[in-house]
Amino acid sequence: MAARNLGLGSRQPSKAGKFVLKDKNLSFSSAATITERWSQFVKFMDLNNIRDMSEISRLSVIKYGRKLAERVIDGEISISYAQNLLSAVNTVMTLSNFGEWHSVSPTIDCTIPERSHVRTSPPSGLCRKEFYAALEVIKDSHPAEGIAVAILAREIGLRTKEAALLDSKKALIEAKSNGHINITRGTKGGRKRQVPITSESQIQALEFSLKTQENKTCLIPTESNWEKFRSAQIRKTREELKKFGIKRLHDLRSAYACERYEKLSGHPAPVLGGENENSLGHMARIKIAAELGHGRIDVTNSYLGGKK
Repeated sequence: MAARNLGLGSRQPSKAGKFVLKDKNLSFSSAATITERWSQFVKFMDLNNIRDMSEISRLSVIKYGRKLAERVIDGEISISYAQNLLSAVNTVMTLSNFGEWHSVSPTIDCTIPERSHVRTSPPSGLCRKEFYAALEVIKDSHPAEGIAVAILAREIGLRTKEAALLDSKKALIEAKSNGHINITRGTKGGRKRQVPITSESQIQALEFSLKTQENKTCLIPTESNWEKFRSAQIRKTREELKKFGIKRLHDLRSAYACERYEKLSGHPAPVLGGENENSLGHMARIKIAAELGHGRIDVTNSYLGGKK
């Protein structure tokens, strides 16, 4: 009878991966980092009934990588983190199979985007009139929850998970009484933040989301969860909007950022042909980075384009 987990000394894939890294004399920090990232794949194994490392195939790793690509597209994780997560799986499997593992490519096999940090083309969904015209076409045949997520991304700059988990009833009260809303659920790295409410279109977005949410505390149906919601409603929303030239839901966050940049600086964003950036533009980037839930100003390059 074959030993479990390729004979790596544990019946648990998480520990087996840790053991092989330790056995190969990697530095403590490298082994710890790869172990943490390997543990994310182990969760995928559990969800897909993969009980033993001998059952892991390139196809299953590609499936995992494409799930990561979806999370990148939804703005839930960064391109670099997605590629690092997949690299950790390739590392563990290579070490576990004595170098015979055929590594999975993040970009070619899994469609995870190339690492690029500067936007060079205007985001789709920038024209609000065209965006809502597209939603009007699909509204009768498409789940309202997915439409609400798209609207919250466009008007408030939320990531898809943040939008799906937002309690719009509470947010609407905050918006009307405080002039901002608190984003606490589904945030990247658990970083809570406030987003200012400065326009009637934002209020209308929250009102539509609340109507869709009904008596729940978020947009996700009570019989579902985030993973199922993303695989069903979010995927369908993304595919439908592509037909109208909206490439990614993440582009709607970029559209929000470009709009905010012009309002705060008085000039179009660089990706929209703005002139050389002045101090107001720099301050606008700092504020927009915070509103989008990022800790570094350079991240705004992927939303607004690079400084000119």
